[in-house]
Amino acid sequence: MSAYAQRPWLAQYQAGVPADITPEFPNALAMFKASVAANAQRPLIHYFDTTQTLGEVDRMSDALAVALAERGIGAGDRVAVYLQNVPQFVITMLAAWKLGAIMVSVNPMLRHKEVKVILNDSGAKALVTLESLFHDVAAEVLGETPVKVVLTTSELEFITGEVPSLLKGSARRACPGTDDLCTLLKQYDGKFPPPVEIDGEKIALLTYTSGTTGPPKGAMNLHRNIVYNTQVYRAWMSLSEKDVIVGVAPLFHVTGLIACVTAAMLCAPLVLYFRFDPAVTAELIEKYKATFIVASITVYIALMNNEEARKRDFSSLKKVYSGGAPVAPATVEAYQKLFGAYIHNIYGMTETTSPSHAVPFGADAPVDPATGALSVGVPVCGATVYIVDDEGNELPPGQIGELVSGGPMVVPGYWQKPEETKNTFEARGIHTGDVGFMDDKGYFYIVDRKKDLIIASGYKVWPREVEDVLYTHPDVREAAVVGVADAYRGESVKAFVSLKPGAKTTGADIVEFCKGLMAAYKRPHEVEIVDELPKTASGKIMRRELRK
Repeated sequence: MSAYAQRPWLAQYQAGVPADITPEFPNALAMFKASVAANAQRPLIHYFDTTQTLGEVDRMSDALAVALAERGIGAGDRVAVYLQNVPQFVITMLAAWKLGAIMVSVNPMLRHKEVKVILNDSGAKALVTLESLFHDVAAEVLGETPVKVVLTTSELEFITGEVPSLLKGSARRACPGTDDLCTLLKQYDGKFPPPVEIDGEKIALLTYTSGTTGPPKGAMNLHRNIVYNTQVYRAWMSLSEKDVIVGVAPLFHVTGLIACVTAAMLCAPLVLYFRFDPAVTAELIEKYKATFIVASITVYIALMNNEEARKRDFSSLKKVYSGGAPVAPATVEAYQKLFGAYIHNIYGMTETTSPSHAVPFGADAPVDPATGALSVGVPVCGATVYIVDDEGNELPPGQIGELVSGGPMVVPGYWQKPEETKNTFEARGIHTGDVGFMDDKGYFYIVDRKKDLIIASGYKVWPREVEDVLYTHPDVREAAVVGVADAYRGESVKAFVSLKPGAKTTGADIVEFCKGLMAAYKRPHEVEIVDELPKTASGKIMRRELRK
């Protein structure tokens, strides 16, 4: 029997939590419907000062499903959602599921080329987007995509009173050639889509990740994956209707989708407010007496450094988790001293439908004395995690290797990418590309990355994608991108550039050039001009030398 299989240590962390959760529901839509049937008046979404109940969202998503069906959207079709954290995101996801369709989450920070790649790769037939994103990005690329149906909406919808300060700069904009989403909700109100058969093996979501092998790939999150890990959140964090979830994680991301949206559908209301702002986040935590949050460590740093946030009452917020980027023990200590709650580490991937590991609620994560790394926790209910060497052999506790994560939360592969699927997945699970070890008490640690992946503010950045943009600058001769330590972002993107003869371009000029060409988190925050980049004998640029 393997060293990992002999794990009596796991029981002490999962007391009262089933080691194997049997999904209660055949699909994610059934999970939502069960909540509606149990209490349709239960709040589902708090959006600034307004609230939508389970029953209201059910009715609105019915109406939207009928509207989409009349426009030719049906089972298996892909519906792309290019929105910030607004109620329309949840309504659209449910409407897609009610048709047996697949929702494709699109990061609202992505720009023209990036959006076009996802729309084409997914074969999206419909797009739901903010009016601002339609004008700034989508309208220019839709003609080069398979999208036939476009619905637009505004972050100002569902605001009945005074416009919140965060939205003061927002304005309604006409979008020719599109349908207004909220107009359709009124037009089709009271209508119901025909029932559809959805089993757990059907794809519910395509969530795109650059992962560890380059171009964007659509992870096929099945209905059963979603149901399983939503119940993991409920069991592991003891969530109930008494809890209130802070929707700070972006909803396009797997954490926002599962820890926020589907967890809210299952058991607790969700607070949404368009996008992260530390003062507004703190205000709404106090207003709604929020109890549960999962966020990147940069969110907690921002809260600690915001004068208005520090004045707010955080006493209700006890279930505090952080994932997506390395967490420094000193940051955990500082947050606890200021706000009174311990930040529990959590670890997972798009391909594991959010968590595969978490620090048990109420426990402090150990710190590895050799590396100073804070543990990412123990495997959650049903997860099996192995540390393997380069040949795939399992390593004993204490030895460093790659994490291979398995269990009911792991997706079957990537959308229409059989070769990438074959190279990344195996019988035991997914090769995460993260390097770490398990200690003799069953806690896991991430100590490095197998490839050159950069994680900036919790977002994954592939250096080659940034370098391709740098090479479009007329004065750039050679370019290489690496991640550098950043006290706020965890890592930030730094570029090293050599110029063509006679060029006078500065690093600041190149930073400015990158604006508008890629998402903000991908852009280099610093560009260093060098005479020559270090290379191997065969001419390959050595990023490892630049990182030194």
